[in-house]
Amino acid sequence: MNLRDLRYLVALAEHKHFGRAAEACFVSQPTLSTQIKKIEDELGITLVERTPRRVLLTEAGMEIAQRAREVLNEVEQIRAIARRTRDPESGTVRMGIFPTLGPYLLPHVVPSLREQFPKLELLLTEEKTGALLRLLREGKLDAAIMALPLHDDALHAEFLFEEPFVLAVPEQHALAARARISAADLDHVDLLLLEEGHCLRDQALAVCQDSGAGERAGFRATSLETLRQMVAANVGITLLPVLAIRPPVACAPNVRLLGFRAHPPSRRLAMVWRKSTAMGVFLKRLADVVRALPPHLLDPQPDPCTDPVPNGAAGFAR
Repeated sequence: MNLRDLRYLVALAEHKHFGRAAEACFVSQPTLSTQIKKIEDELGITLVERTPRRVLLTEAGMEIAQRAREVLNEVEQIRAIARRTRDPESGTVRMGIFPTLGPYLLPHVVPSLREQFPKLELLLTEEKTGALLRLLREGKLDAAIMALPLHDDALHAEFLFEEPFVLAVPEQHALAARARISAADLDHVDLLLLEEGHCLRDQALAVCQDSGAGERAGFRATSLETLRQMVAANVGITLLPVLAIRPPVACAPNVRLLGFRAHPPSRRLAMVWRKSTAMGVFLKRLADVVRALPPHLLDPQPDPCTDPVPNGAAGFAR
């Protein structure tokens, strides 16, 4: 049994199909099938239940495939140590980020990362929180930027910053006349929220619980941009994270953005990686760059679409 055979088994466990697993491993289907049979003969047990329509791993097969993932991950960590020793700032980092943060944070941090680490290859994966956690645990990601809290003793969370929320309302809404609002103003108000699986939904529900707000029945958005456009269409109101209203995001017409007077609702963000990784010291340096956002980006008060533009600079068209 060798590392190549373990990769074949892991691929079969993931794809549950000999043809697709072989394609993922860049070998022919007979080659992969033969190597899987070789592992079974060597171990003296059946790893795979072969049926005409699908492939099922036996209980032992699933356990061995998981151990094989761990072995392959450890081998990759050994290679990572060697790469980092030769040149700490080169190589590849596989970074995950969730959809309600990625498009709004990355334009502000990727240029700094490229300047600080010009030889670094940063491979980005955008997934919901549950998928990011699974990819981290399986060793398919080196790190991920996620919202706290996390409950996994195998992961290290390096706090980055706290991102406040603002309230987005149509210009015709009663609250639009307010300069600022308080959480009490949301009492008995229904908010437009994202669908299940988005961490921002859970954060917004926590705000609802604290303020007495509720969820708008019959509507769940798939993205922040859908929420923004529903507010513009006068369908309802919602909470937006403050990075999602900063340039280069364009202002939506008919949307008024309101900051909270004191103690705005917010989410706490961290860069997360496995405690066992060989890249921990370097990932801490990456986290330091991400953490160094200009303070004005996290200011919950100004509305970039309606506030005066300083020093005669050009603003965004409505």
